[in-house]
Amino acid sequence: METVVHLPESEDPCTIREVLDALRKQKLEPRHDSKNWGDWIHLEGCRTVISIESMRGLTRSATIEHAEDDNAETSRAILKAFGKLGWFGMDEDGEYPLD
Repeated sequence: METVVHLPESEDPCTIREVLDALRKQKLEPRHDSKNWGDWIHLEGCRTVISIESMRGLTRSATIEHAEDDNAETSRAILKAFGKLGWFGMDEDGEYPLD
């Protein structure tokens, strides 16, 4: 399962460091990997990964690729971290708050 999250255009983009710090505040252990084909955030002890769009260290969009065998608490913590930064989820019905 995937969850698309984004920061509204009306808001200034945040840094990847801010995203990592928000994840840490939710008791997660993130690791940022920057590759030629994109940036990824891996979480210690989880198979869930976050593909995060980055331009010069700034970001406003990400896709969370939830692993089926990770617990629901991990998913809630990830969404809460992004929600605390003012991000929203996006699906076929439109935007929704992450809290």
